[in-house]
Amino acid sequence: MGKIKVLFFIYQMGGGGAARTLLNIINNLDRNKFAPMLVTLNMNGSYEKELKEDVKFIKLETTRLSRSIGDLANIIKTEEIDIVFSTIPRVNTIAILANALSRSKAKNVIREADNLGGSFRENLQLLVFGMVYKRSSQIVSLSEGVKENLVKRYKIKPKDIKVIYNPVDVDNINEQINNGTINPDHQEIFNTTDKIIITAGRLVPQKDQRTLLNAFAKVNKQESSRLVILGEGPLKDELLQQAAQLTIEDRIHFVGFQSNPYIYFSKADLFVLTSIHEGFSHVIAEALASGTPVVSTDCKSGPAEVLDGGVYGALCPVGDADDVALNMLRILQLNKEERADIITKGHMRAGHFDAKQIVKQYEAVFLETLKK
Repeated sequence: MGKIKVLFFIYQMGGGGAARTLLNIINNLDRNKFAPMLVTLNMNGSYEKELKEDVKFIKLETTRLSRSIGDLANIIKTEEIDIVFSTIPRVNTIAILANALSRSKAKNVIREADNLGGSFRENLQLLVFGMVYKRSSQIVSLSEGVKENLVKRYKIKPKDIKVIYNPVDVDNINEQINNGTINPDHQEIFNTTDKIIITAGRLVPQKDQRTLLNAFAKVNKQESSRLVILGEGPLKDELLQQAAQLTIEDRIHFVGFQSNPYIYFSKADLFVLTSIHEGFSHVIAEALASGTPVVSTDCKSGPAEVLDGGVYGALCPVGDADDVALNMLRILQLNKEERADIITKGHMRAGHFDAKQIVKQYEAVFLETLKK
């Protein structure tokens, strides 16, 4: 029996959590059983260079999802694909339609990665996605909270959903910390006796860095600190203006996207996430694996699951800058023994999401799906 051919489809191998998850699954799949292939739109992605050399990588001619169906269908058929794996609603929809058009034996496994919905228009759109999702062979949710949302808003039956947490490549994180270096342009930021607070994520409303800046301004009045922000996005100018209004602009450092964020995490005293909603919050698990204590908003639906209800890090109400600041100060002012205990527990928790274990769960799903 030949290897099972798994085609992974995503619009771009960019710097987001979905691309990082696909990278970790692809690189850690058992090559004795599976032959992974990656297909993206004609867009460059920062994670492309981290793919293992044996991964067949195809870029479609188009940069638009709606125009990718025919080419993707042709690849599924000519490559004799067994499993088509995709993530993100619109990408999932295209993957399902392309597989149907291919008239092949391939099965669709789709992954839902966020807690979407809320407005009437969004909820209606999710119902449409749910109708298409039901044509797949298996749906994977990256957290229990996202599963609940799939049942509630997509109208998917609970029995049709498997929960598999995001894989965190702990070995790779350790290697990048041990062998990586901070960009020379940023080294001066860390040459200080100030406390270093760090966050990572796109500069978009969902991540709510405005609340983080308000909380940081309060913290800095009591504990001399610096805030390092990893990520890019449309809100950068607004956040710079807010920092100026709070008179903390000389304390905030926007360092953009970094292919090795872990070396930055490892040199920080605290990682903070103030998102309004998340699916799993991959970056929290990565911060724990990097040995960095975590403060996060208790948004739906990932952080509480990653931090086990607050056992492995502090949880705060969404948008509550006062509570975020209090928890930041509490952790920053711990003594060495207390801090060491938090770091040890964080490493232990990150191990629960180790890619080696999580990818085995995906492999089991792929094998089960082929039997349907």
